[in-house]
Amino acid sequence: MTFKDGYKFEDLSLGMSHETHHKITENDIQLFAEVSGDHNPLHMNEEYASKTSFGQRIAHGALTASYISGILGNNLPGPGSIFTGLSMRFRRPVYIGSDVTVRAEVTELLERGNRVTLKVTCIVDGKAAISGEAKVMVPSREA
Repeated sequence: MTFKDGYKFEDLSLGMSHETHHKITENDIQLFAEVSGDHNPLHMNEEYASKTSFGQRIAHGALTASYISGILGNNLPGPGSIFTGLSMRFRRPVYIGSDVTVRAEVTELLERGNRVTLKVTCIVDGKAAISGEAKVMVPSREA
C-alpha cells in the first residue's frame, strides 16, 4: 500500500464527495466492544436484545459512526486533515449483517484556517441510519 497525501485545501470544491461500503459483522461487534469497553447486552446478547423494541442485537452506534472518520482520514480530505468536530443524529438501528454506505460531501469551505464542513450520512437499505455534519482542518499546499 502506498501513502496518499490527501487533498490540500486548494484542491477541494463544493459538492466533492466520497462513499465507502461496509458490512457489519459479528467480528466487528466483538472487536468494537473490546476496544470501546461497551459491552451493552443490546449489542452482545441475543436473548436480551430479542426482548427489546429492536427484537434483535444491533451494532454500536459509535461503530457505525466510526466509518465517517475513515472517510475523513483516508479519502476526503484524507491524510493530513484534522477532524475537529462532528454533530450527528442516530435515526434508526443498524443490525448485524447490514450493508452500510457511508458518504461525505463538502458543503462549506472557509479559507480562514482552511476549515471544511462536510455533510455525512450512513445509509442502510436506502435510509439514513446516521446523518450529520463533520468539520475538518485541511493543510494547504504551502504548509
